[in-house]
Amino acid sequence: MRQASRTIEIRSSGRGLFEFTHELRAFVRESGLRDGLLTVFCRHTSASLLIQENADPDVRHDLEAFFAKLSPDGQPGWRHNNEGPDDMSGHIRSALTQTSVSIPLVGGELALGTWQGVYLWEHRTRAHRREVVLHLIGE
Repeated sequence: MRQASRTIEIRSSGRGLFEFTHELRAFVRESGLRDGLLTVFCRHTSASLLIQENADPDVRHDLEAFFAKLSPDGQPGWRHNNEGPDDMSGHIRSALTQTSVSIPLVGGELALGTWQGVYLWEHRTRAHRREVVLHLIGE
């Protein structure tokens, strides 16, 4: 078994989904590994990761609309608002999604479906630099 790891930075322009599948594929190619498992981990509490359709941008729009209703900004009674009205709603959105995903590596390729992409989901309204750790183990 061999391993490879890297930390990448994803710059968001504010709330939304930012695809970085291309960066993952480049990392896999550079590793030289053919079969194994890629773990992708987001090092933040108000951003998350998502594997989702990458063909129709309406999917991303509708996900945002759903979460805006589920966890709206500036709820009365929330005590954690140190960084503004989107602070606690960002943490809730992150808690309801995921901070890591695992993707099988088969024959040197990520085993994603035809319409699947990997996204950083920024839950805050202003731009951020987010760190994502990649760890690949395999042969």
